[in-house]
Amino acid sequence: MTKRIDVENVVKAKEVIDELVREGTPHDQIYVFSHQEDLEDKMAEYFGTEEVGMKEEGFVNKIKNIFSKRGDELRSQFQSLGLSEVSAAEAEEVLDDGRLVIVVTNE
Repeated sequence: MTKRIDVENVVKAKEVIDELVREGTPHDQIYVFSHQEDLEDKMAEYFGTEEVGMKEEGFVNKIKNIFSKRGDELRSQFQSLGLSEVSAAEAEEVLDDGRLVIVVTNE
């Protein structure tokens, strides 16, 4: 089951990720999202979490997202991780508000 956690900032994201790892969640099942792609990349590197790639999205969606607006790309990525269409849209709205979204998958 995929779980979505909305957080206010990077500090809170680190606290949540640290707690997830303490509880036994592997880093490769944790994804951190921001509307700012460079911040998202830096957080994934710093926290040791995953980034959505070909494995999660599939080839066709990955290519399609290259030409999509950031919001469309994010909603597609959320859905590729297992969030419903409604939850993906809500998560993208959270990002629009300047907050962050953590997605935990259960592979």
